[in-house]
Amino acid sequence: MVDWRQAIRTPPAYRVGSSTLRLQMRFVAVVVAVGAFLLLLLYFATANRGHLRPAVVLPPPSPSPQDAVAPNLSYPLTKPLVGRGQVTYVIGMIADLDTAAAEPDGRSWKSLFWRGRLTWTPSSKGVSVTWDASPIEIKGQLAAGGRGMELSELVTFTGRLLTADDRTGVIYQLLEYGGQKPRVVPWVLLGDGDGHAAKGFKSEWATVANGRLLVGGLGKEWTTSKGELVNYDPMWVKRVAPDGGVEHLDWSKHYEKIRQACGITFPGYLIHEAVNWSERHKKWFFLPRRASKERYDEARDERMGTNLLITADATFQEVKVTEVGPLVPSHGFSSFKFLPGTDDEVIVALKSEEDQGKSATFLTVFTVKGEVLYPETKVADNKFEGIEFI
Repeated sequence: MVDWRQAIRTPPAYRVGSSTLRLQMRFVAVVVAVGAFLLLLLYFATANRGHLRPAVVLPPPSPSPQDAVAPNLSYPLTKPLVGRGQVTYVIGMIADLDTAAAEPDGRSWKSLFWRGRLTWTPSSKGVSVTWDASPIEIKGQLAAGGRGMELSELVTFTGRLLTADDRTGVIYQLLEYGGQKPRVVPWVLLGDGDGHAAKGFKSEWATVANGRLLVGGLGKEWTTSKGELVNYDPMWVKRVAPDGGVEHLDWSKHYEKIRQACGITFPGYLIHEAVNWSERHKKWFFLPRRASKERYDEARDERMGTNLLITADATFQEVKVTEVGPLVPSHGFSSFKFLPGTDDEVIVALKSEEDQGKSATFLTVFTVKGEVLYPETKVADNKFEGIEFI
C-alpha cells in the first residue's frame, strides 16, 4: 500500500520533469534566435546608416568617346565660317542605295555619307556648293527581308545626327568623333502603321516640331504595283521623344487635305519624302516626290516627279500650292532643310531621279515664294535622300 504521506512529500517537478525541461530548452532557443536577428539588424543599420547595402556593387561604366563631353545642342552642330560678307556651312548627304546596299558577305549593308560646303552670300542671295573628293561608306548589320541601310533622311535632334532606314524602321545615330570614320548606332525601332504591325515603318521624312522628332512615311495608301489598295500604314506619323519614346499619329486626314489642294483624290496620289515644320512661320512645308491624278502604276510612277511647294498651317485648314522652277518629270524632291540664318525663307533641297534603272541626285536652292536661287544641279550618280546642315 502506498503511503499517502510519502506522496505528499514528493516534489511535483518529479512527476512532470521531462516536459518542463523540453519547454525550458525551446524557450531558450527562441530567445537566442531573436537576439541574434536583432543584433544582425543593428549591425547593418549601423554599418550602412539606415540603408541596405546591395549584394553586389558594380563600378560605373566607362564613358564612351561620344559621351566624354556634353552634347552639342547648337544648330548646325558645326559653327559656320563667317567672313567677307559670306557664310559657309558644313552640309552632309546620306544615300539610299536600294538593293545595291547589300554587301557580298550577305551579313552587312552599306550607305554613303558625303560632306560638303555651302557658301551663302546674303546681299546677293548667291549660293555656291563644293563637295569632298568622295563619299564615305558606312555599314550596318540590321536588315529586313534581306535589305537594310536604305537611309532616307538626315536630321539633327537634341544634339544627335540621325538617319532613318526605310526598310527596317530603325532610326540610327550617325556618330563622328576623334577623327574616326563615321558609324551608325541603332537608336529607335519604329513599327509600321499604328505601331502594332510586324513590319518596320517605311521612314521617308523627319523634322523637329515642339521638341519632338516627327518621322513620316510616303503619305499615301499602300497599294499593289497596279494601284490596288492594301492598307493605310504609310499615312501614319511617328512622334519620338528625346528619350526614344514613340507615339503613333494617324495623319490620313492631313495628307488628304494636302492632296485635295493639288486637285488630287484617291486613287490619285502624292508621295512625300521631304517635309519640315517651320517654327518661324508656324507652318508645314511639303515638297512632294511624286504627284499623279491617276491610279498608281509602278512603271509610270518614275516619271511623276514634281516641282511643287505646299504649305499648310498647324491645323491643315489653310493649304497653299506654289510651283518652283521648271518641271522635270523624272525628278522629285527627296529631302530639304531651311538655310540657317534666313528666318526659314530659303530652302536647300535634294531631288532624286530613278529612271529606267539609273539613279541620280540634284541639288537646288529657292525661296519659300518659289524664286530659284540655285538651279537643279547634278551632284551624284547615286540616290542621296537626306540632307542636313551639320
